[in-house]
Amino acid sequence: MDMTHELQPGDPRQIGPYRLRGRLGTGGMGRVYLGLSPGGRPVAVKVIRADLAQDPEFRSRFRREITVARKVSGLYTAPVIDADVDGEVPWLATAYVDGPTLADAVREHGPLPARAVLELAAGLAEGLNAIHAAGVVHRDLKPANVLLAEDGPRVIDFGISWAVEASALTHTGLVVGSPGFMSPEQAEGHEAGPPSDIFSLGAVLAFAATGQGPFGTGSTPALVYRVVHSVPRLDEVPAEVRPLVERCLVKDPARRPTAAGLLAGAAYPATGWLPGPVTRTFSMDTATAGALPTVAVTGQSRLVPPRAHEAAPSGGPPARSAPTVSR
Repeated sequence: MDMTHELQPGDPRQIGPYRLRGRLGTGGMGRVYLGLSPGGRPVAVKVIRADLAQDPEFRSRFRREITVARKVSGLYTAPVIDADVDGEVPWLATAYVDGPTLADAVREHGPLPARAVLELAAGLAEGLNAIHAAGVVHRDLKPANVLLAEDGPRVIDFGISWAVEASALTHTGLVVGSPGFMSPEQAEGHEAGPPSDIFSLGAVLAFAATGQGPFGTGSTPALVYRVVHSVPRLDEVPAEVRPLVERCLVKDPARRPTAAGLLAGAAYPATGWLPGPVTRTFSMDTATAGALPTVAVTGQSRLVPPRAHEAAPSGGPPARSAPTVSR
């Protein structure tokens, strides 16, 4: 699946040592491009917005966050590999993950099977555990920031949200976080620590299982109000997944499980399912247009996002043949 768009006349052709080959998207921090290293390695190059680049306080925060983010390692993250925070146009480069976002996959093919959602939970919990262990809080975990690579999900855009968030008050129109997926404490402007990411994880899993966020749709004020005051809508979440999502979406941050606790199975008392070490590879039956994904199982199970036929980043676990479990 080609997720790049052609460069526009106003787009740069080179950032640092990276030759830009297309536009991947636009976010609150700036534009994201597909770049190639001098040796031909693909990377995702994120170029900071001009108004943020002119703010010395933002640059200082951005520098600190990049320093910390470079310490993050793990199979289920897209690590920062290069950055320039002092140039006229600040930028950072992360490992490029070839695969659709969870948002795109669900929009095109519908919700994932329950078992696949549990495997998604395991991969994302492992990614968050690596991020939190490095002293980083994501603060904007949402379906668009989860990429579905062939060998497992990847959490992207971590370690940079705080620098943007801290500048929000001085930049009119800058929206940080996603109202339907941010935690109550973040929505109310309080400190957002690792438990905030766990709340967002619960919302992401509900979306993966149902195709919609647990607090519905609507204006930003309406969504923020529901996140803080309303009970999440989980009636359509499969029974196998619901206990996990409910634990993550507890309003009190102190009562939510940690990422490490999720990996240890602390949030699965109703199912008896423990994530454990698993190998994840992806396949998709595309013989019929609009076909639902299948789930290939190795050991416990493997998550299968739609049309994830591109090569996985180097270093991922090898694919293995396995029986399939249809949704």
